[in-house]
Amino acid sequence: MKIGKKNWGKLSLLLLPLAAIIVGLAVWGPEALARYRDRGVLNQIQEQESGEGTEGYRYSLGGNEKVYILAQCLNNQVLPESDQNAMTRNDLENLELTGTYAFVANRKDASGQEVPESTGIELGNQGIRELKSLGVLPDEVQELTENDYRADLYSAIDVPEPQNNVLVWKIGLSTGARNADRQNRLLDAYVDADTGKVYEFYVRTEISSWAQVDADGIAAAWAEYMELGQPTEYENTNPLSENTPYFRKYTFAGTEEGDIVVTIGYYEGINELYLKISR
Repeated sequence: MKIGKKNWGKLSLLLLPLAAIIVGLAVWGPEALARYRDRGVLNQIQEQESGEGTEGYRYSLGGNEKVYILAQCLNNQVLPESDQNAMTRNDLENLELTGTYAFVANRKDASGQEVPESTGIELGNQGIRELKSLGVLPDEVQELTENDYRADLYSAIDVPEPQNNVLVWKIGLSTGARNADRQNRLLDAYVDADTGKVYEFYVRTEISSWAQVDADGIAAAWAEYMELGQPTEYENTNPLSENTPYFRKYTFAGTEEGDIVVTIGYYEGINELYLKISR
């Protein structure tokens, strides 16, 4: 069908306004739409859930690094001279800190939230159950109760590199329960606040002699549990380094700064078994 010149002119007159509208939308339309959207966003509080949690970035440490940092922090505390065994052990408050490692009382977890003491007790019981299943603790050891135990949160910090830090619970028999029966009860422990793994413990047992303690077996099982690798017996041990003649020391790879020394020992008479990463 052919369009005559007269009809084409009429059609052109009709298309010109439409073309002008299209050009106008192309030029001013995006700007107008943006202003409309801005009115719905600007000067208003918007809420949006984040899928990455509240903790943000946390530097990840390996098992050997965490044990080494905590050991150094504990070694840099000036302990009271009376702290020779569980019978005279005091709470670790107001102790002096020296060197490049600090063991600081804390009230919040890594996300900045306050954590109830019951969380530490629960993690302590988790650790007791795991150590029992591995043969590190005797089956007779009782679980913790909130009435009888105190749990305090601490940060063990490598001061020059503060991103290297370990959050731990210091768990101990509370002052009000000092005269209670300690048989088969945990006296003191350091427990990882993230994993519930037990770094160090003192516990009263039914073991009546050092000959009944399989120190090598305990060291190997605990090392696997802590993901430290195989233990090596510590050479040139000073027999006066402990307050008991019944102990064995082991070493593990730590960091570039040094190795980890772990002691497994036994106090005769009070039947106390201990595993410690501090001196």
